This record gives sequence, C-alpha cells and structure tokens, in this order.
Amino acid sequence: VQLVESGGGLVQAGGSLRLSCRASGMITSVFNPATLAWYRQAPGKQRDLVARMASGATTDYADSVKGRFTISRDNSRKMIYLQMNSLKPEDTAVYYCNIVDIRGSNYWGQGTQVTVSS
Repeated sequence: VQLVESGGGLVQAGGSLRLSCRASGMITSVFNPATLAWYRQAPGKQRDLVARMASGATTDYADSVKGRFTISRDNSRKMIYLQMNSLKPEDTAVYYCNIVDIRGSNYWGQGTQVTVSS
C-alpha cells in the first residue's frame, strides 16, 4: 500500500489549496471502513492532527482550521481530499495523509509541502 499525495505548493495568505491523497494498492473493502486523516508538521514542531474522517463520515478538526478546512473522501476512487481556504502563514507545513484500517494498521503518505506567504 502506498499513499500518494499531491496538491501542495506556494500560495498567498487568503488563498486556497486542495490536497489529494490516493491509496494505491489498498483494496476497497479495507479503504471503505478505514479512518482517514490529514496531519501537518511545521519545522521544529511535532506532527499534529489537522482533520479526520471516520467511515461513517463523522469528522473532527483542529481548532485552528475549523471553518476553513474540509476533509472529504471518495471511496470509489480511494481518494482523500483536504480543501484549505483562507490560508494563513501559520498553516505553512508539510501535510501528510494517514489511513488507519479497522485492524489498526497505520499508513502514511510521503508528505506535501504547503507554504503560505504573507
């Protein structure tokens, strides 16, 4: 299984980006009930949860991104998305997608850089 992220880049404050993550090699019966998430890690800081979505579409978000970021999934394509609006310089970080399947196996993407300029 390989998680392949895309969509990062450089954007001005107030702008938007959409991150995508494809679960390559994961069968649908494993992906569909899994919990999906996005984390981020800024230089010199720990990796923190940004947004999470359970199989039943229940979501939770870090307080710092509530109302600005939206996590979504496309089970048919085994894709995870993170729509990021009203970006701030403090959102600058490497963003990682994460999947935890129902057996507790944990998968990580390689990370994609998001840089927000002021």
